[in-house]
Order: sequence, then structure tokens, then C-alpha cells
Amino acid sequence: MKRPRQTREAYAEFTSMTTRWRDNDVYGHMNNVVFYEYVDTCVNGWLIRSGALEVPGGPVIGLVVESACVFRAPLRFPEPLGTGLRASRIGTSSVQYEVGLFEGDCREAAAEARFTHVYVDRETRRPVPLSEEMRAALEAIRV
Repeated sequence: MKRPRQTREAYAEFTSMTTRWRDNDVYGHMNNVVFYEYVDTCVNGWLIRSGALEVPGGPVIGLVVESACVFRAPLRFPEPLGTGLRASRIGTSSVQYEVGLFEGDCREAAAEARFTHVYVDRETRRPVPLSEEMRAALEAIRV
């Protein structure tokens, strides 16, 4: 049974972006791999804006350990793009983010992505517990 498309109301944080000329493939729509670039930009942009993670050069970094995306509708240049973000699972050293990609002002997501970061020490690459600042920022976008 197919799950209904997520709507804007399902996400806690929104960002507007602009698609780029290079995003379109020979079929005239955004190539599937490009969706992941927008997901990565959404999550990392939020981390920087929230102040939850010192980027670049901080002692803790987030490594992607899992990602997935359900493609519901095409996206293409020159349409504007909205990204919705939420934290769906907050662990000891990991976070599962969910990102919706929306064409312009559309209410339903064109793509729904899952993106898991494990936060590690920059030097040792060993997992570290989420800081209190990070936890507070994540709770603000937890759905």
C-alpha cells in the first residue's frame, strides 16, 4: 500500500532554495542524485544556522551513515525549491533527519528523504554523545 505524500505541515523548519541550470538531465527534469545534494544542503545549512554544530573546523562532525529517498514528482530548473526539515529520531550520538523537497509553493512533497548522521570526534572518528546545545536545537525540529 502506497503511503500518502507528506505535506508542508509535517515539517518543522523550511528553507527556500533555487534550482540550478545544471540540475536538469537530458530528460528535462532534476536527476535523482541531485535531490541528495539539496537534502545535504538543507540539513547542513540548518546545523550552521542553528549554531548546534561548529562548521567548519569544530571538534565534532556529522557523518552520513544512511540515506534514502522516495521520489514522488519531478523537479526541474527554473522552478523554486522548498525544503522541509524535521528530526524524527534522536539517539545518543546519531540523528535521523527527514527532508521534504517541494516544488515552489506546492503543498505535497515531490520527494521525501531520510538522512542519518552519526556525530563523531573529528580526529578519532569515534562516536560522541550529542551536546546539550545540539539536543536543544534538535528538539525544536523534532516531529
